[in-house]
Amino acid sequence: MELYDLIIIGGGPGGIGAAVEAKLFGIEKVLLIEKSDNHSDTIRRFYKDRKRVDKDWQGKNVDLIGNIKFTDGTKESTLDYFDRLLKEHKIDSRFNCEVLEVKKEGDIFKVWSACENEPFLGKNVIVAIGRMGKPNKPSYKIPPSLRKVVNFNLDKCSKGEKILVVGGGDSAVEYAYDLGSANDVTLNYRRDKITRANPYNISLIKKAFKENKVKPKLGVDIESIEDKDGKVKVNFKNKESEIYDRVIYAIGGTTPVDFLKKCSIELDEKNRPIFDENNYETKIKGLYITGDIAFDSGGSIAIALNQGYKIVKHILGVE
Repeated sequence: MELYDLIIIGGGPGGIGAAVEAKLFGIEKVLLIEKSDNHSDTIRRFYKDRKRVDKDWQGKNVDLIGNIKFTDGTKESTLDYFDRLLKEHKIDSRFNCEVLEVKKEGDIFKVWSACENEPFLGKNVIVAIGRMGKPNKPSYKIPPSLRKVVNFNLDKCSKGEKILVVGGGDSAVEYAYDLGSANDVTLNYRRDKITRANPYNISLIKKAFKENKVKPKLGVDIESIEDKDGKVKVNFKNKESEIYDRVIYAIGGTTPVDFLKKCSIELDEKNRPIFDENNYETKIKGLYITGDIAFDSGGSIAIALNQGYKIVKHILGVE
């Protein structure tokens, strides 16, 4: 098997950025492994068409320090940009290749996957997967009979529906705003103000509230949901109940704890990965972690790109 200088697990912007930076710094043997059938799977699946993709995410002004000049755009322009980076820098990429385990033996990492009988071998490994690989689900049970009308994106929505959108971040706000023009939409968030979304989206949803295009139901959480003749009966913790045609959850993603353990990454008592916050190296030399599984970066592409740049410099010992 070929020995790679760097193996990157995860084909999102952070992983692509690290791969490109490595190539630009003269590291030739770079392998990018992604379990889905294309790069940037989270953007493809969970971002609506023509969604804004900002460099300064959620109002955080981020100065790019590396060689990748990412700018504001849309879902489509962002995917095109990362397409070009992969092609221009001839990144060796393996798609539909789920990583199962990472073990270090001596100075070499063995990266076992579902697509090869033998492990990939690498001198250094970066784990660059995001939280949104699987959307968060509520703590209460979702009845199996409601699976067609309880969703985590906009794929199955129709016009003229009574819809409850649950969440307080950018995706929830954008879902509610976009659906409000052709549906009876309510936005539910457990806190009494929308603060997690970026300023632009907050201004949009406030305008939608004011114009009665979206109804606010803030400061109250959901106790449970149940099937009411094929519709969703939502029981709130303030003892109120309401029936909706559809409920859409946009409540973020989860840290893939089991996968991190299989990658030999040590976790703290709260199941957060342990690493050096200056260079992102874990307790195992040559094993790095980046992205919003390591930091509360809220899906910031610019932050992930900067982290990849710093990791590559640390691998090479460059100041």
